[in-house]
Amino acid sequence: MILIRKSMAFESQSLKKEKKYSGVFEDVYSMAILPKELELEKESHPKFELRFQLPDLIQPIREFSRTREVREFLSGALAGAMTKAVLAPLETIRTRMVVGVGSRHISGSFLEVIEKQGWQGLWAGNAVNMIRIIPTQAIEFATFECVKRAMTSTQEKWKQAESHKVQIGPVSLNLSISWISPVAVAGAAAGVVSTLVCHPLEVLKDRLTVSPEAYPSLSIAISKIYKEGGIGACYSGLSPTLIGMLPYSTCYYFMYEKMKKSYCQAKNKESLNRPEMLLVGALAGFTASTISFPLEVARKRLMVGALQGKCPPHMAAALSEVIREEGLLGLYRGWGASCLKVMPSSGITWMFYEAWKDILLVQRNSL
Repeated sequence: MILIRKSMAFESQSLKKEKKYSGVFEDVYSMAILPKELELEKESHPKFELRFQLPDLIQPIREFSRTREVREFLSGALAGAMTKAVLAPLETIRTRMVVGVGSRHISGSFLEVIEKQGWQGLWAGNAVNMIRIIPTQAIEFATFECVKRAMTSTQEKWKQAESHKVQIGPVSLNLSISWISPVAVAGAAAGVVSTLVCHPLEVLKDRLTVSPEAYPSLSIAISKIYKEGGIGACYSGLSPTLIGMLPYSTCYYFMYEKMKKSYCQAKNKESLNRPEMLLVGALAGFTASTISFPLEVARKRLMVGALQGKCPPHMAAALSEVIREEGLLGLYRGWGASCLKVMPSSGITWMFYEAWKDILLVQRNSL
């Protein structure tokens, strides 16, 4: 018995030693003995890992937001939003008088809106007007500043170059672009670009303002306009708008910059204060609106003519229709209401724009 127990103990010890070099597969009676070198090689085999690293976009976005162009864009958006929130009632009255809806007098039109729709009617279409004015003013001011700087830089480079001459026999012609006003070119470009981008919102705003019964909400207005004429209906009146925008926008920006510069030179000042910006901006808007107002009347007739079942085919037809029905004075119908809206609007817009631009650009330089 002693010998048997010793042999069994010996066998158990030998089995423990073999486990150091073996791998066990569940069944203790079936063991595969592997060399130690193969086990070490198996454990040291590297694992395959697949890693993805997303690009760091925070820094480029931060740098982009600090650029001058972006801050001018934001200044225009904020200025437009704040101005329209205050002056929405005047915009409603002006639109109704221009297109010939309701009373021909400012006070009468004002009372009509309140009687039919309440005080809220004075802000009819203001939601889409806010949606319209924020991108419109942002694009307009940003385009104006960018084109003005580019045009000024081009003129300076053109002056430094001496090769812009044409020799025709004994006659030498010096090709100069110094006579072109960078402000006028930038103003025209600002009006055209903002109009092309935001014209459908202008159509929606006018439909909601003039006929709230037919277009009670923004979604219904979009659906009806699209069913009536598709995408083209969203750009109804685009041609007269662009034609009317050129003189208005050019004069508007040119007059503001010219009066601002002249006033600062006369008073020996570097910049205007806020009340002076308000006054100069109002005068610039008054001048531009007076010059281009007949085209504004034709534009409004084309944009909302479909509501009355008689839409002139083009701007010349709209102008002749107004003259035939109301005489030459009909071209300035609603001019008083327009001035009441345009003058404070342009003045407040310039004041807010210059204020926001100073804040954002000063903040940019301090960072």
